[in-house]
Amino acid sequence: MDYIPVIINLFFLIILLALGFFVGSWQERRHFREIEIRERDSLHLPLLTAKTLDMAPEQVESAYLVQGSAVISIDYFKRLLAGLRNLVGGRISAYESLLDRARREALLRMKESAPDASMIINVRLENAAIGMSAQQGNLGSVEVLAYGTAVKLKAGHEIRS
Repeated sequence: MDYIPVIINLFFLIILLALGFFVGSWQERRHFREIEIRERDSLHLPLLTAKTLDMAPEQVESAYLVQGSAVISIDYFKRLLAGLRNLVGGRISAYESLLDRARREALLRMKESAPDASMIINVRLENAAIGMSAQQGNLGSVEVLAYGTAVKLKAGHEIRS
């Protein structure tokens, strides 16, 4: 009879892990679908990184700093699997998808902060691990900051490469 509480606790642990896995996977798929739609809608705004642009100063109506930031957290089940993968080494796909989502979300938020821009130049990305023990490999969340210079061209001017 002493094993019944252990079985009940084990049952609840399995239920919580399964629930975390399915809810986390569902949210991740939903976020990726949303990102893909927003990326298609923002294709008109190019992101450029170049040493020089063939553009005269009189073509530019305005130029200003824009930024977008995203903090994405990993779900408990994927964190558990990533911890196991850390023991044996190899790719940690849970962290790869976490960084991909954060990077793409930050770029989209940066684009959305410049609705009237013709382009965003010299785009840069910064990232940081967030969590109490991120240095030991127990990543909780990741932040990605995207920033660049939004340039609005005067009417009648276009981008030349």
